[in-house]
Amino acid sequence: MTFHLHQGDLPEGLDFGASVAIDTETMGLNPHRDRLCLVQLSSGNGICHLVQIPLCRPDRPHRAPRLQALLEDPAVLKIFHFARFDLGVLWHYLGINCQPVYCTKIAAKLTRTFTDRHGLKDLCKELLGVEISKQQQSSDWGAPQLNDEQLKYAASDVLHLHRLKEKFDEILAREGRTELARACYDFLPARAKLDLLGYEDPDIFAH
Repeated sequence: MTFHLHQGDLPEGLDFGASVAIDTETMGLNPHRDRLCLVQLSSGNGICHLVQIPLCRPDRPHRAPRLQALLEDPAVLKIFHFARFDLGVLWHYLGINCQPVYCTKIAAKLTRTFTDRHGLKDLCKELLGVEISKQQQSSDWGAPQLNDEQLKYAASDVLHLHRLKEKFDEILAREGRTELARACYDFLPARAKLDLLGYEDPDIFAH
């Protein structure tokens, strides 16, 4: 594993190719309260770039033009695990409308109907034979200086998403659910914005 920490934005000249794996770290799970602290990206080559986001609020958003250009590039597929949360946070704090997207958690739920274990740690172990640690998941991501254990944990969340996507693409095709999955991915940016508006509960799709 190799990782590079950047402050505020990606450096010039990085090329992630046709697809990039992405994750975020925040102060908690409420986007209106818990700010975005870190964005992790990898092209699936074992190298992770981490962008530390300075203290900002939705009324005083931070701008990261190179990160935004990458995440809004229609020619680059963005791979997430539980994209619904990350898309909302990226929009709320950075004004980034991230498309197109792929979500390994949705792919897991569409294909692994024999289990309710769809967490990234479970998927990596069962599909890839890789053990990842979640020890730093609840640490202070807003600290000015992140320690090596935090950075290694954050990097591990994106280093395996490309391989998971390959596995799920095979299973989705086998089960005839590729197009259904794609339709779900396409809807995710709108679903994330509905969450930000408070439509998570009540769910407008409920009876």
